[in-house]
Amino acid sequence: MTQQLFAAETGTGSRVVVLIHGFGGFHGIWDRIATELASENRVIAYDLPGHGSSLGWPDAGPAKIAVRAILADLAARSIKKAHLVGHSMGGAIAALAALSDPARIASLTLLAPGGFGEEIAGPLLRRFAEARSQAEMRDCLDAMSGPEFHPADDSVLALETVRSTDGQREKLIEIAASITENDRQGVIPREMLAKLTMPVAVAWGTEDSVLPFSQTTGLPSAFRLYPLQGAGHMLPEEAPETVLDIIRRTMG
Repeated sequence: MTQQLFAAETGTGSRVVVLIHGFGGFHGIWDRIATELASENRVIAYDLPGHGSSLGWPDAGPAKIAVRAILADLAARSIKKAHLVGHSMGGAIAALAALSDPARIASLTLLAPGGFGEEIAGPLLRRFAEARSQAEMRDCLDAMSGPEFHPADDSVLALETVRSTDGQREKLIEIAASITENDRQGVIPREMLAKLTMPVAVAWGTEDSVLPFSQTTGLPSAFRLYPLQGAGHMLPEEAPETVLDIIRRTMG
């Protein structure tokens, strides 16, 4: 398999915003948010290793592999400062990148980030990995979303198109088994998170069925928490305008 980390780059400006999707997603989940941000920023939306056009990345799966890949790509682009935005597994990757290379990270906006507590909806994520049809994917996305939200047809179709790539479904099944082993996820210790000195915002839906809102308990005092009432786990799709506002506030 080839070593290629795909990035969709749009916009220009002195500030760089990096968008990191969650498990089973791809860069396209950020399209609406990226379009708005690109009016005044340089925006880079990655396909994580093992996902989409980065499917062939070697040893894809562990968060540390994604962290190294993204930091190396930013360095290769001569980007000395970037504002990171991460959703779910992408939130864990963003936080770990900031811990690994704090001088390069200007701010963090974490949307229902992974790694903030052990509890995770393992059966739902494994079912999402195995989904083949639009109907199966829609069923999973409905379960991940808040009670008042239903995914748009074009979003489901886009995911199905990515999922149809040879080897994609099998890779997601492998990653899902790893990150939900014993229906528990790895946790970033709070004392490590407290060492982060850049602005950090955490947004979380109160009706999140994948990673419970209770994982916001005990966040470092410097973190700014944004509870999204009635929202589920799929915040970039469920609440794009709110997410945009939080990103802009956090970047300053």
